[in-house]
Amino acid sequence: MLTNAEIKRIKSLKDKKFRDQYGQFVVEGEKMVEEALGSAFNVAAVYKESEIGAEAMSRISQLSTPSPVLAVVDKPAPHALALERGLYLGLDSVRDPGNMGTMLRLADWFGISTVFASMDSVEIYNPKVVQSSMGSIFRVSTVYCDLPEICRRFHRDSFPVYGSFLDGQDMYSATLAGEGLIIMGNESNGISSLVSAECSSRLSIPSYADGPTAESLNVATACAIILSEFRRRQR
Repeated sequence: MLTNAEIKRIKSLKDKKFRDQYGQFVVEGEKMVEEALGSAFNVAAVYKESEIGAEAMSRISQLSTPSPVLAVVDKPAPHALALERGLYLGLDSVRDPGNMGTMLRLADWFGISTVFASMDSVEIYNPKVVQSSMGSIFRVSTVYCDLPEICRRFHRDSFPVYGSFLDGQDMYSATLAGEGLIIMGNESNGISSLVSAECSSRLSIPSYADGPTAESLNVATACAIILSEFRRRQR
């Protein structure tokens, strides 16, 4: 049986303040809990509806329809990063949890092991990010950082820094390397001026419409197209 204090503590993890305080976050659903258990993350506790009851599960769940299993997972400790040759993704002020989770999933799909996120991007342990990542949060390392400084670090190591812009060069005619940093910007404002100044290449996805068309693409959709083209060039 879960005590009221335990229920209150688990439920509090829906708020960033308490995730930071306890150093933990919640994972829900059989597949997601299985992913957590099979990862390098430490799973502090697993709660099953069959063991604690439907009423207790509904009280600790962060979903509108509680799943049959929930896990409390410890956030990993920050670690020093050594840049190796390869392709990385940078996210500049990405605020929407669904977009963040989807782009972690895309990084996972396209073999990108590390994502750099600006400090004002949404936290990856936000419940909506965790759920929309579909387990990729456990395989892709996300580093919150001073993004302009990370760009300069790439430059010092002779890696290109690519940015996604509406007025950039058609990416299908641009030279794309199989290594470097690809920057995706904020959902409304795009890449910030400080990060933009550090981009060595400005890329755009061309529109094929003959007449009026959408103003822009969703950032996660654009990210999928760009990553796909980078990887296609490497085949």
